[in-house]
Amino acid sequence: MNKNKGFSLIELLIVVAIILIIAAIAIPNLMRARMAANDSSAASSEHTIIVGEVGYYGSYPTQGYATLAQLGGNATPCVPAIATGCLIDNNLATNGAGLGKSGYSFAVTVTAPAAAAPSTFFTTAVPISNTSGTKSFCAADDGVVRNGAAGVITAPATYAACLALTPMNN
Repeated sequence: MNKNKGFSLIELLIVVAIILIIAAIAIPNLMRARMAANDSSAASSEHTIIVGEVGYYGSYPTQGYATLAQLGGNATPCVPAIATGCLIDNNLATNGAGLGKSGYSFAVTVTAPAAAAPSTFFTTAVPISNTSGTKSFCAADDGVVRNGAAGVITAPATYAACLALTPMNN
């Protein structure tokens, strides 16, 4: 008597079809979850930059606010100085060596003081692609993190444009 053990081709095709259906349902949800995590990370990084800027201004008041690179420092141990404030993670300060951080690209724009006016800054976070984040963020020297409308992934170009965005609802 010949007994065949194993699965038939039809049974294997049914299993593969079920796995593909489950993957088609799960993968878009995983992508949305990753984008939401990237959005949260970008908002948190914007807050980190604000805190770093306040610390830098307090440490070096004659210098004003710092560029993104000046807030970091890659030496071990990091020694605070004007060029390397050692106030934020160097991965954020170097923008992930040009590749961004958590799917976002960060920038800080500092305005030099005019006459007796103090310097100002604003920082932006923009998704590297439309699949790495859902909106842009900015923050200014008032300490408020703001975000663009969902789906708008361009950075505000000016300090005033940043201040015109909606503050985050936390």
